[in-house]
Amino acid sequence: MAESGMSDTTARRALLVLSFGGPEKEEDVVPFLENVTRGRGIPRERLAEVGEHYYRFGGKSPINDQNLEIIDHLRAEIDARGLDLPVYFGNRNWEPYVEDTTKQMVADGITEVVVFATSAWGGYSGDIQYREDIERALQSCRDAGLTPPTMTKIRPFHDHPLFLSSFARLVDAARQELPADVREDARLLFTAHSVPVSADETSSSDSTHRYSGQVLTAAREVREQTSFAADGADGTDVELVWQSRSGPPHIPWLDPDICDHLEETVGAGDRRPIVLVPIGFISDHMEVMWDLDNEAAETAAELGITMVRAATPGPTPEFTEMILDLVPDQVN
Repeated sequence: MAESGMSDTTARRALLVLSFGGPEKEEDVVPFLENVTRGRGIPRERLAEVGEHYYRFGGKSPINDQNLEIIDHLRAEIDARGLDLPVYFGNRNWEPYVEDTTKQMVADGITEVVVFATSAWGGYSGDIQYREDIERALQSCRDAGLTPPTMTKIRPFHDHPLFLSSFARLVDAARQELPADVREDARLLFTAHSVPVSADETSSSDSTHRYSGQVLTAAREVREQTSFAADGADGTDVELVWQSRSGPPHIPWLDPDICDHLEETVGAGDRRPIVLVPIGFISDHMEVMWDLDNEAAETAAELGITMVRAATPGPTPEFTEMILDLVPDQVN
């Protein structure tokens, strides 16, 4: 991936928000899933079954609209600061594809691009795969006979103070949604996207720097900034569960699964209300809506426990400020 120190004051610079992508209507669902699973040889019939979550919502994923909201906030703040920094949007798996967006940037005279990928985490899925997307976009320009811009990906931001503080604020707001008579008894439960254990172990030789270690550290730091920190714990005993597992059942993934954990803890007698925190996600896209607002919520209701979910930080002012804080110095 080409990178730049961005010292050339004649360069025309832009910010690219790079994301996963999602279908916009029912006929998009299977082609979208074919893009996501490219090279795995999964039959279309199976993809149609997998797409049932999207069909329940009319075939439209909320992710694109949520990213456009983040971009609107960025543009407003950039204008307020008097900066010359156009903001573009590109996806890996659906329109607008990052390859097409990169060619458009070239046509617009952009020569240097700072890339904000919508994942807070390191590891393959959270970081390396987005770097591969960038390299693919650069190559698409070369293949088209264009001179590609230099593109610099912003680092994973799971430890950024504004990311953590925005989540902490949203946790306390969710706690206030609980009935007053049970609010103080609530327990805090963090959840993030599961990955195969082998993928987690190869993401770093140091367990604290692996994807799972990053999530755990972020959860501990968020907890310490909330009203839950006053409960007397030192932040090392956070409850962390995983969700959205896919793939063959014989392959070990990070666990426990959120629904299994709810059943186990309630079965052991813990019936306290829960504040659920989707620490692994920046916006309320399909895996939050389906896995948490549907499956986990239904499990909690069946078990007879009260559960509220904290919002995700993408639309917040802190998140906008964080992105611009992470853009190199010439933007500040």
